[in-house]
Amino acid sequence: MENIFLKYNCSIEEKLKNFEKYINRQSLSRFIARYELFKMIKEIKGSIIECGVHHGGGLMAWAKLSSALEPYAIHRQVIGFDTFEGFPEIGENDIGQYSNNNLYEGGFKLNYNVYDELTELIDIYNDNRFLNEFQKIKLIKGNACEKIPEFISNNPHLIVSLMFLDFDLYEPTKVALENFIPRIPKGGIIAFDEINNQYWPGETQALLEKININKFSLRKFDFDPNISFIVIE
Repeated sequence: MENIFLKYNCSIEEKLKNFEKYINRQSLSRFIARYELFKMIKEIKGSIIECGVHHGGGLMAWAKLSSALEPYAIHRQVIGFDTFEGFPEIGENDIGQYSNNNLYEGGFKLNYNVYDELTELIDIYNDNRFLNEFQKIKLIKGNACEKIPEFISNNPHLIVSLMFLDFDLYEPTKVALENFIPRIPKGGIIAFDEINNQYWPGETQALLEKININKFSLRKFDFDPNISFIVIE
């Protein structure tokens, strides 16, 4: 696909406008899942929390969906937490019976400066949206176990309509659940990326400790194998 993308004489701008030509079905399904989650919380007051930014596709998807579908939602921010340096540490609850090549300190660290790239992309995004004097995206860099409580302390007004958990690990997932669940109103959503996943047991362990799943439906999409979610009812 990379060879085809580079081979033909068409501008990058036009190629991006026709992104469906190039992305695989898994990536398209993942975007559709985000769209479906966003539709569910569109009428719910509160910001969107992205727990684990990585390349930033999810972060920018939430922000662009908000700008396109609810241009007057000036108080709905998209807040992304990530070390931008890979996993800070691995705990015993993260180690399962199946091997995982990325399960080490620094795992999933990218080979480019995604934080700076996202900062530039956010500037371009802001130039193309309505009411751009109101900040939409916030990037919170550092260990989420420290940054989440600090952020809430500095932003006591925060209400959360959607929390997307993609930290992969037990400890930051537990901290996110502890701190953000009390701020999610009825109709809000907690979404997960690695629940019931034998390679990432920590996320499930944190869920089981912090939420009585017998009281909720843990829903999924037919077209995506990983994303699941709970609607607060």
